[in-house]
Amino acid sequence: MEEHNTKHDKLKKTTEKFWDSTRKTLHAATFQANKYKRIVQKKIDLASLHKKISSTHGELGKLIDDIRESGATDILAKNEVQELFQKLDTFKSEAAELEQEIEAIKMEEPPPEEEATEESPEKTDQPK
Repeated sequence: MEEHNTKHDKLKKTTEKFWDSTRKTLHAATFQANKYKRIVQKKIDLASLHKKISSTHGELGKLIDDIRESGATDILAKNEVQELFQKLDTFKSEAAELEQEIEAIKMEEPPPEEEATEESPEKTDQPK
């Protein structure tokens, strides 16, 4: 009878190790998937900002050329030009901020899994 109990205990320990390993793998995979999703979203936002920067560069070039053709002097001091410069500066600072966020996300490590380990005994103690 005691031999039966030791086999049962071994089987139980093996099963617990298997599920613990599975849970840890799932936790790591979920973390990496969420991390990847956040990076992709930030990169989409960054690409959108780069598009806006390119568009604003085009607007700025056209505006400067139009002002030059009209014979105006001190083109860079014009209000419209300064507004576009401010718009460009805003876009560029937002892009730099997004790039920093992407790098920070890449460096993130999975949170410790102890919380899940502490919760497990409570769940197994409950009657089914």
